Amino acid sequence: MSEHGIFEGLETPCLLLDADRLERNAAKMRARCDALGVMLRPHLKTAKSLDVARVAAGGVAGPITVSTLAEAEYFAAAGWRDILYSTAIAPAKLARAARIQREHGARLLIVVDELEAARAIGREARSLDARFSLLIEVDCGEHRSGAEPASAELLAIAAAIAADAPYLDLAGVMTHAGHSYAFDDPAAIRELAEVERFAAVASADLLRSHGHPCPVVSVGSTPTALFAAHSTGVTEVRAGIYLFWDLSQLSRRICAEDDMAISVLATVIGHQRRGPSLILDAGALALSKDIGARRFMPEAGYGLVCDASTLAPLGTLAVETVHQEHGSVPVPDESWFARLPIGSLVRILPNHACLTCAAYPFYHVLRAGRPDGQWPRVGGW
Repeated sequence: MSEHGIFEGLETPCLLLDADRLERNAAKMRARCDALGVMLRPHLKTAKSLDVARVAAGGVAGPITVSTLAEAEYFAAAGWRDILYSTAIAPAKLARAARIQREHGARLLIVVDELEAARAIGREARSLDARFSLLIEVDCGEHRSGAEPASAELLAIAAAIAADAPYLDLAGVMTHAGHSYAFDDPAAIRELAEVERFAAVASADLLRSHGHPCPVVSVGSTPTALFAAHSTGVTEVRAGIYLFWDLSQLSRRICAEDDMAISVLATVIGHQRRGPSLILDAGALALSKDIGARRFMPEAGYGLVCDASTLAPLGTLAVETVHQEHGSVPVPDESWFARLPIGSLVRILPNHACLTCAAYPFYHVLRAGRPDGQWPRVGGW
């Protein structure tokens, strides 16, 4: 066996997925949602993989969340029937959504967050002679999207949906506490989880008080799912990064280092003695330019450099500079050149698994630390 050891034959950079860690992470979140008394609707925008979805759902093709119609079509074609498309939809995309429902017998839950959009969706649904179930998104504080919770605006959107029956039906409300990533304090996340829950439940209560059905009350972010004190009034939780974890979550004390299931295998392709630094064949396209961990872990760079076999950190080494195909890793002294000669393999723990995984068409799966085949991913929109 060459110095590449267990990774003989793998071309770098490549995406590694530790299936043992994945399965453990998935089981923990299922147990957490069971304890909260809510349904888990795994968000698969990061995984984009049937194999990962099966692990997330415990082997049953249950409810899932996606962020692109490419994902929706991919999962629907494979037998998944209850799919929440979590991004507010452009009316021009509804023809494709209708086709996915018609050809695969799936229900797509469509998200809307403003009156004009609800009316546009209604007009398009009529022209397509298609039926869509809608969730109204409410803003629980991130201010990215969503109607004001428990408001006249919310009621106006619901009324517009009702006016376009039977082409549209109101399935409920959803919200997302994406701003939970602003904290590394479990107590602060717990408080935000209650804000998230209350925004959704109060909105659902208002809709019901005005005669609108609201069977789905959907909340979701991995941190709030883990730290919520309770989930009274909530019917489902959407979470996704818990499957893989990354440095952004580690830096916020949401996970442990041995929970992290994703890494990038890279090769040392140069020794820059004027640095001194190691040059890797994993740059911006292999790792992404996300630096989300740096707020709470300044030393993270574009990813922590680890031993290829054990995934143990190599001192404090991190990818500090990325070009398109080059990653630069400053080293304390030139002794590292002998320790990691040209051709050596390392593994990089990424800042943001969602963006890192997006660069690759498949996972190289590891079991018991050794390669065990490939799992394909879907890409695009």
